[in-house]
Amino acid sequence: MTTVDDVLELYDRWGGERYDEDIGQLDHALQTAALAFSAGATDAVVAAALLHDAGHLLARRGGPVGPHERTGPGFLEAVLPAPVTDPIALHVAAKRYLCAIEPAYRAGLSAGSTRSLRRQGGPMSAGEVADFEATPGWVDAVALRRWDDAGKIDGAAVPDLASYEPLLRSLACSGS
Repeated sequence: MTTVDDVLELYDRWGGERYDEDIGQLDHALQTAALAFSAGATDAVVAAALLHDAGHLLARRGGPVGPHERTGPGFLEAVLPAPVTDPIALHVAAKRYLCAIEPAYRAGLSAGSTRSLRRQGGPMSAGEVADFEATPGWVDAVALRRWDDAGKIDGAAVPDLASYEPLLRSLACSGS
C-alpha cells in the first residue's frame, strides 16, 4: 500500500528529472503548489497542485505505463482522498478545455505543453467541452491547470518539499 513516505520518496528520488520542460519535476511541482497556496486554494487542491505530475515520476521509476493523468492518481488514491486525486486526473483535460474555450490560452503554452497537447488530442470539441463542464471537480482542475502552466520558471524561490509533508499527512487516508 502506498504511504505519504512513498510519495515523498518518489519526489526526492526522481524529482530532479525533467519531462518536456526546462525545469525539473520537483521544481515544477513546488512552484505549482506555491501558486495554488498563494491563490487561497483548499489544502486538497494545494496537494493536487504539488502532486499533479506524479505519473511522470512513476514512469521514471519504472512504474505503471500509461497517461500520467491516470497513473498518478492511481498511485496516489491509496493514500490521498478524491479531492486531491480528482483534479490531477482532470488536469490534462483541463488544458484541452482551455485551448477550446480561450483562443489566447493556447498561444501562451510552453513548448513542452504545446507538444503534449498534440499527443493528448488537441483542443476539445464542443461536445467534449459540455461533458467536461458536467464533470464534478472541473473548476479545481482548470485552476490547477493554470498554476501548472505558470509553474515553469527556472530558479523561482518557493517552499521546499518538506514544508508540504504536514499537509500531505493531514490529508492522508488512515494508516498512511
